[in-house]
Amino acid sequence: MSVHEQFAEDLALYALGCLEGDEKLTLEKHLDGCASCRRELEQLRGDAALLALTAAGPKPPVRSKARLMNAIAQEPKARAASRVPWWSVPGRSVLGWIATAALIGLVAVLWNQNSRLRSNAVKLTTFAEQQKLQADKNSRIADILNASDAQHVVVLPVNYKTPPPEGKAIYSRQRGGLIFMASNLNPLPAQKAYELWLIPTQGAPIPAGVFKPDTRGSAVVINPPLPAGVEAKAFAITIEPEQGSTTPTMPIVMMGGA
Repeated sequence: MSVHEQFAEDLALYALGCLEGDEKLTLEKHLDGCASCRRELEQLRGDAALLALTAAGPKPPVRSKARLMNAIAQEPKARAASRVPWWSVPGRSVLGWIATAALIGLVAVLWNQNSRLRSNAVKLTTFAEQQKLQADKNSRIADILNASDAQHVVVLPVNYKTPPPEGKAIYSRQRGGLIFMASNLNPLPAQKAYELWLIPTQGAPIPAGVFKPDTRGSAVVINPPLPAGVEAKAFAITIEPEQGSTTPTMPIVMMGGA
């Protein structure tokens, strides 16, 4: 057994700051006259520092970790019978637990930071998706309003008092879109709602949305589900049950031709 093998374990402990007492003094005296052990100590310190700096990364350097852990764990067989294992010495055990606790604390902090970053990323993604949906909706409305074939239809009541209820339908057959705006609508009976109807040039009236006015008598219907390519002859409004009807319930309270 060479003199360097004798100090192999103590070099690793010294690099970690865990060597104490006479063994520390003996090793430091040996290092004063041994360039080979001094180089080994610097390499161990470098490996330990590299591991510490990369603790938050996805994968610590394999060579540095293996080199440092092997140096700590390796105990020359010739000394096994004459020395007490380093991990059984009370002082070193305490230092080991302190180092472990510090590492656990660091991992917990990094984990919490990573969780917050993931949570913020999810929120930003959700917000971006909502903004995109809103932008798509606004673009759809603008397309209908600016369509070359957009029909602007004023829908008025058959019998009315001043100020009269008024509605305006903007319909694009090519785009398959409809925007309806109403004002001064009369209050509805309980469990009733207004229903808008598209009257095609051929065929039965098509339901185009159920709505209730606000406290000012205003209401808006935007892009109700409609069959594609239907040519509109008129738009009408009836009073229906809240869930709507498949055919108009007479009388028609408002109507306008295209």
